[in-house]
Amino acid sequence: MFPCPACQGDVELGERGLAGLFRNLTLERVVERYRQSVSVGGAILCQLCKPPPLEATKGCTECRATFCNECFKLFHPWGTQKAQHEPTLPTLSFRPKGLMCPDHKEEVTHYCKTCQRLVCQLCRVRRTHSGHKITPVLNAYQALKDKLTKSLTYILGNQDTVQTQICELEETVRHTEVSGQQAKEEVSQLVRGLGAVLEEKRASLLQAIEECQQERLARLSAQIQEHRSLLDGSGLVGYAQEVLKETDQPCFVQAAKQLHNRIARATEALQTFRPAASSSFRHCQLDVGREMKLLTELNFLRVPEAPVIDTQRTFAYDQIFLCWRLPPHSPPAWHYTIEFRRTDVPAQPGPTRWQRREEVRGTSALLENPDTGSVYVLRVRGCNKAGYGEYSEDVHLHTPPAPVLHFFLDGRWGASRERLAISKDQRAVRSVPGLPLLLAADRLLTGCHLSVDVVLGDVAVTQGRSYWACAVDPASYLVKVGVGLESKLQESFQGAPDVISPRYDPDSGHDSGAEDATVEASPPFAFLTIGMGKILLGAGASANAGLTGRDGPAASCTVPLPPRLGICLDYERGRVSFLDAVSFRGLLECPLDCSGPVCPAFCFIGGGAVQLQEPVGTKPERKVTIGGFAKLD
Repeated sequence: MFPCPACQGDVELGERGLAGLFRNLTLERVVERYRQSVSVGGAILCQLCKPPPLEATKGCTECRATFCNECFKLFHPWGTQKAQHEPTLPTLSFRPKGLMCPDHKEEVTHYCKTCQRLVCQLCRVRRTHSGHKITPVLNAYQALKDKLTKSLTYILGNQDTVQTQICELEETVRHTEVSGQQAKEEVSQLVRGLGAVLEEKRASLLQAIEECQQERLARLSAQIQEHRSLLDGSGLVGYAQEVLKETDQPCFVQAAKQLHNRIARATEALQTFRPAASSSFRHCQLDVGREMKLLTELNFLRVPEAPVIDTQRTFAYDQIFLCWRLPPHSPPAWHYTIEFRRTDVPAQPGPTRWQRREEVRGTSALLENPDTGSVYVLRVRGCNKAGYGEYSEDVHLHTPPAPVLHFFLDGRWGASRERLAISKDQRAVRSVPGLPLLLAADRLLTGCHLSVDVVLGDVAVTQGRSYWACAVDPASYLVKVGVGLESKLQESFQGAPDVISPRYDPDSGHDSGAEDATVEASPPFAFLTIGMGKILLGAGASANAGLTGRDGPAASCTVPLPPRLGICLDYERGRVSFLDAVSFRGLLECPLDCSGPVCPAFCFIGGGAVQLQEPVGTKPERKVTIGGFAKLD
């Protein structure tokens, strides 16, 4: 192993060592030219002469030595193999005529682009370079020479820029030295401040210990004096002995009354002896574990790491909801900066311009009033006392192709309460037809006839373009999602028809599974048929979706059900488009009779469930207005 001179990375030479590497003949020529320029006028001496050596007149590449005339003849006698050596001019270094392959000792003739290595003819046919891009050395020489010449010409033509950048770097070095010195002084000052606080605290704690110690010593000293007075012939005992010698009874009673109380207290103290103060100072111990941990973890402030945008919760509907989080070990952020821009507008000259929203609290935000049918790119970065961190990865969001239509489900028309259950918020509906019908069929001993149940939206469209999205349960048996004339829908589905009845026409309007017969008048309905996690597309829809078979467009096919379906209604044009609401890929486009109010409709045959996409504006998140300030109601 040895360090690479270019990147300082470890290079493993292998068993052959340096013998497995190519000689850098170009560098040898540079060194030789330098030596010759240094030793101009110096003669090259014969390497085989006895001292004093004569000036060399010939050189031999095979022998790798310089000779005078006599030594050359002596070492290259006639009739031997050395006589075939071709003499050259005397030189200080001997190089082969060309680079030789270290594996096969043959001259290299090709260059392997895959391995970025010169190879010989034998290397070229070996299995090691099988399937690699190999080109003649001449082509590689010309290509690399052109690139090097072009790069060198650019550098030489921008010497002023190089000098300017050198000055800028030197200025940066000076600023770095000054800033580094300032940082050192600030750290030293802060550490000295910590030391001063610790010294002040130390003095305060020592003073408290000293006061406690003096108080205990005073109490113990007083107790010692009391006990010394109990010794024979001294203090209280001596006084009591003298009082007992008194024979005058009245005087004795007067003196002994107070003396007896003192003797009783001394006797009690002697019987229940206990030091007046403890010698232990355990209550003065310090618990500095937390402080030591804080000091050990004391480090420089770090900026927040690049946030990670939660792509599962980030989406665009009536507004853009952006959600993110910091990596697990990232320093906390005080607030965030959100930057966004449209990518589908012509680029302006100069640097890319981002719209910015500063000091966003929390880890989510609403971007209001986005342009419809656009692509936004968004990114986030955090900020704390140390400064701003790195930006998150860019996330691209498609906005709906038309303004979002807000509505609730209305089950008054064609909906059976026994089979349809509408949620309290009127944004979800589930069809549960199984148990009642199966019980009825068991009683009547007849087949179970499934019925069509329809749920309409509580709003009708009479102008402009509208868009809404919904999610269909993949386990649904058969669900039709679409739009239709309000009058025709109420007329057709007010009494739930029997789909088995021969008088029932399942495709009185247009849907994705209908026949592709050409009609002059636009149909009053437009439905997309979904069943068992698949979408059924007719021939025309298959062609529009780019689905083809071996013999051309497929007559009928199914595509997987996306997580959300989007419906875009163009009332003026009389067209309805069904989209993948995640990627906004078109699934089906069909005509619609818009001679009257048009409302959303959802049909169920068998079990199924539909959930309307909730408007982003109902989320209690921070609002950030695009293109202006948020207006309060």
